[in-house]
Amino acid sequence: MSDLKKIVIDDMEVEVDGAMTLIQACEVAGVEVPRFCYHERLSIAGNCRMCLVEVVGGPPKPAASCAMQVRDLRPGPEGQAPVVKTNSPMVKKAREGVMEFMLINHPLDCPICDQGGECDLQDQAMAYGLSGSRFTEQKRAVDDLDLGPLVATTMTRCISCTRCVRFTSEVAGITQMGQTGRGEDAEITSYLNQTLNSNLQGNIIDLCPVGALTSKPYAFTARPWELTKTETIDVMDALGSNIRVDTKGREVKRILPRNHDGVNEEWISDKTRFVWDGLRRQRLDTPYIRENGKLRKASWGEALLAAATAMKGKKVSGLIGDLASTEMAFSLKTLIEGLDGKVECRVDNARLPTDSRYGYVGDASIEDIDDAKFIMLVGSNPRMEAPVLNARIRKAWTKGATIGLIGDAVDLTYDYAHLGNDRAALEKHLGTEHGAVMDQPSLVIVGMGALREADGLAVLAASMKLAEETNSKLMVLHTAAGRVGALDVGAVTEGGIEAATTGADVIFNMGADEIDIDAGPTVIYMGSHGDRGAHRADIILPGAAYTEEAGLFVNTEGRPQLAQRAAFPVGDAKENWAILRALSAELGATLPWDSMAQLRQAMVAAVPHLAQVDQVIENEVTPLTVGTLGKASFRYVVGDYYLTNPIARASEVMADLSAQARGRVADKMAAE
Repeated sequence: MSDLKKIVIDDMEVEVDGAMTLIQACEVAGVEVPRFCYHERLSIAGNCRMCLVEVVGGPPKPAASCAMQVRDLRPGPEGQAPVVKTNSPMVKKAREGVMEFMLINHPLDCPICDQGGECDLQDQAMAYGLSGSRFTEQKRAVDDLDLGPLVATTMTRCISCTRCVRFTSEVAGITQMGQTGRGEDAEITSYLNQTLNSNLQGNIIDLCPVGALTSKPYAFTARPWELTKTETIDVMDALGSNIRVDTKGREVKRILPRNHDGVNEEWISDKTRFVWDGLRRQRLDTPYIRENGKLRKASWGEALLAAATAMKGKKVSGLIGDLASTEMAFSLKTLIEGLDGKVECRVDNARLPTDSRYGYVGDASIEDIDDAKFIMLVGSNPRMEAPVLNARIRKAWTKGATIGLIGDAVDLTYDYAHLGNDRAALEKHLGTEHGAVMDQPSLVIVGMGALREADGLAVLAASMKLAEETNSKLMVLHTAAGRVGALDVGAVTEGGIEAATTGADVIFNMGADEIDIDAGPTVIYMGSHGDRGAHRADIILPGAAYTEEAGLFVNTEGRPQLAQRAAFPVGDAKENWAILRALSAELGATLPWDSMAQLRQAMVAAVPHLAQVDQVIENEVTPLTVGTLGKASFRYVVGDYYLTNPIARASEVMADLSAQARGRVADKMAAE
């Protein structure tokens, strides 16, 4: 039964859910109410008092609109709808008083503060404050915190909104921040001076409404108005988080989240946010050819001719790396298969079926996690594989969901039932009576760790059977951003990577840096960074990184999303599709497109559902019935979260975080 209530806000009558707070009702009415502590994804603190409004007929003082529900308002004497005013003299005077109070101890740091130009305190002081202050006493000072290599602190600027405390404890699931003291002695601190141990800690920089928490790597490098802002998609994991890349000149200066309720809400992982310094280090900026065991610089004409000469008349294989866009995979597949070669995108040996999209995507969306009452994790550690997705599972847990884990026991930031760590634990749950699970929304999430062993297809079949028996939806949690798109365009070989590369004279390696290629075949490497793939290469064709060319990425739930170009490739590096097009002309097997638009049209003609950008495509449930489960334990695929791809391995910030993470798990001395 709906609980709709009528309310008059600034002479406008609106009908809203009675459970809404007044600040939410004002948003429905299109009325702006200032706030510092209130955030729609965090619990209500009600401690900044900036959102005061006047409730007509209520107490003779302003009310905090973030902490009062519409259903708590009394109707008028004749049953009229309650009246709320947000611009009356009482409200104006209250806001000016609150703002004056906020600025008692706030230092005049604006010229040197990184928050300058995008600061809530600046904006609201201009809009709702007074031009002066009656306070002439000395401002208090507070010691800064050491929260680690990501978040810089200037705690004298803090206004005690507690957003950072609520985020770390409620969303990130760590208990290292809190507030101590009372009155003038109140301050936000980290308990026992700990640094933050979370893959989501960078989000508190966005949440801080003043300059108390800012980005350490970005410090003092640019002002907001100097930056060119590009909306694009993240590739650090397979979630497909919506991001904004800010560039100054040709350099990426920072990466921020964009709101997308269906994917990442408004959070991003620390790797997504801080990996940008890896985009300018160890870059491949000119073609190379190996002669007498050593790589030498070459022109594009030389390199393309050498690659074409090596490939002509030979048995060629193509490998597609984790960060490749769908267009790159489609181009390479078209080129290599035109030469009677084979391509493979499952370079980590994941046993993923190719005859049914349900087998490598499942039928669940990320939003299904929100309403799930039971979630079973099979061979997956989402805290490392997709931290933002893990925060969503934690949100479901806080609403009462029961989580089960089959795999090694790890800290997931929420409680779960540990059901074992091997195939027998999975088999044990098949064919049993699940009772209440049958009529409540539930989810089975299968990680790549479950699918990389020889019996991977059998594990997937068992997980599908478990989903069927419990009336659950299935989600396959990928770790590679480009994998689902490459599978969609059919860039696979029956028998996997072994079948694709066995007997190959030439291997065209498109950004697959996580594998070792044996001596023997000629290796042509196309990628952006001098990583493992480039070290093994005989010919190097420098390509664009993910921020330097447009592309389509299909995330782990099967949602195609468009990434846009934010910067230009470094040096002589070119866009990857253009390299493949030029190489095809050199081979005499010219690809039938001359632009990215034509390439995308050809790809959509071959795979029509890729045209459904930002939509979760429904997949028909087609269970597998193959193989026998082995005896092995499940092993998680992500060992070092911060160093999973060549861009991250080129980043100094990621190296610092990796060293810090290793230090945390090292054996402690007795005195510690």
